[in-house]
Amino acid sequence: MKRRTVLAATAALATARLSRPAIAENTASRVLKYIPDSDLTIIDPLTTTAYITRNHGHMVWDTLYGVNQHMEASPQMAAGHVVENDGKRWVFTLRDGLIFHDGEKVRAQDAVASIKRWMQRDTLGQTLAQRLNTIRALDDQKFELVLNRPFGPMLDALAKPSAYPCFIMPERLASQPPERPITEAIGSGPYRFMASERVPGRLVVYQKFNGYVPRTETSSVTSGAKLAHFERMEWHSIFDPATATAALQTGEIDWWEQISSDLRPLLEQHRDIVVEQVDTAGMVALMRPNHLHPPFDNPEVRRALWPALNQADFMHALVGADQSMWKTGIGCFPADTPLASDAGLDVLTSPRDLEAAKAALRATGYRSTTKVTMLHATSTPSHAAVTPVAIDLLQKVGFNVEDVTMDFGSVVQRRTNRNPPARGGWNAIISLFGGMDLMTPGSNLLLRANGADAWFGWPTSERLEALRNDWLDAPDLNAQKAIARDIQIQFFQDVPYYPLGQYFTATAYRKDLTGVMRGMTLPLNVKRS
Repeated sequence: MKRRTVLAATAALATARLSRPAIAENTASRVLKYIPDSDLTIIDPLTTTAYITRNHGHMVWDTLYGVNQHMEASPQMAAGHVVENDGKRWVFTLRDGLIFHDGEKVRAQDAVASIKRWMQRDTLGQTLAQRLNTIRALDDQKFELVLNRPFGPMLDALAKPSAYPCFIMPERLASQPPERPITEAIGSGPYRFMASERVPGRLVVYQKFNGYVPRTETSSVTSGAKLAHFERMEWHSIFDPATATAALQTGEIDWWEQISSDLRPLLEQHRDIVVEQVDTAGMVALMRPNHLHPPFDNPEVRRALWPALNQADFMHALVGADQSMWKTGIGCFPADTPLASDAGLDVLTSPRDLEAAKAALRATGYRSTTKVTMLHATSTPSHAAVTPVAIDLLQKVGFNVEDVTMDFGSVVQRRTNRNPPARGGWNAIISLFGGMDLMTPGSNLLLRANGADAWFGWPTSERLEALRNDWLDAPDLNAQKAIARDIQIQFFQDVPYYPLGQYFTATAYRKDLTGVMRGMTLPLNVKRS
């Protein structure tokens, strides 16, 4: 990608000052000004897996359990739990002093309603629901889950930080089905969402919640103390990387969540800016085909693309030539994680053969009259970099591609549409997931192949689902690894999605900020020195 020069960036910032009066010089030391990776268009964290909504959720809500940078679960809103009847009865107790932003006490009834709503959406939650006999409040602080079959990853499920975290909401909100997005962000977390100050496409504001009582343990990712050192936090949507760079350099912005790779050297040279790789698990780029409609409802069509797919092409476009910042040979689990293996990887690592892909597609009977509607998010640099490469690949293989450009928020909304493309649906989308979300068959919601209950794209595979259940019941890591190999082999046959490579991003912030945590880029616990 080519960017503007520094002079052009300065000129762009001057224009931004005129068109964005909200981005003024920071005269209040108690205000943090932050550039998120995209604009917040959906406030319900169970309606989308978009990371902007996930991050918004961690500002406003809290979870029963949190995780540290080693993905270990520990109590957060919960004071603790007891397990009885050989793992079939769990009793949880809420800690004292928890109140919602509207002043109401957090009760066990709120936790029960929140878990019920979450179980309908989350991949581990869906499995828990299948093993659940009853869930009920015992009093205002205690509730129980009685299972018909042990559920080993209970705490990991309740603590998961991403891809549908189990945030605890007031019962009146949590009682709404996840298909109907909530319109109020009433949480019990360290910040309150200031809906009245929201300016779509430009500004999101949070105010410190003085009623929040943090834990005393050391802060780490989503566990321990969650401290709001700033009275006010402003998220400014600046979609032009050069403008964002200039704003960070001048100090008009304090923190840029995800910097553009080609501007990293410039920011690293600035004496007042820290550039750091906070998200140690990296990101995985992928293309998700829609399994409901032609042509990708045919597994032979999906498999036809493998011989021509070169992960390096996507990584080079996304991150650049520095190969220390990306990896190829990525299957359905991120590199250097316990379940990553070479099983079936020859479909990606063998010599690339475009002619073989063309022949495989012709053999399926595909005709160019069947369009492939590709949703193309242009407002986020990462999606904008990867999507043209995917379109070019599809066209070279022989697909008739319709490039539908829109902002990222519109893609997030349209990808929920299950209708045929001619009626507002789609055939393929690019998505970017954190490595922490994809490490196991339990957490990797893109591996779910349970049809209507699966993530957008809605694949169906009885074999993948059966192997996932086997993995959940495996007695030890060695057994899990063996099943994970079988899952990856089946993955390349069913093609729930196409992995495009793994890459690592950097965040950049002013040097006077301290307390930035590793593991996930979240503007919590930071303060100005």
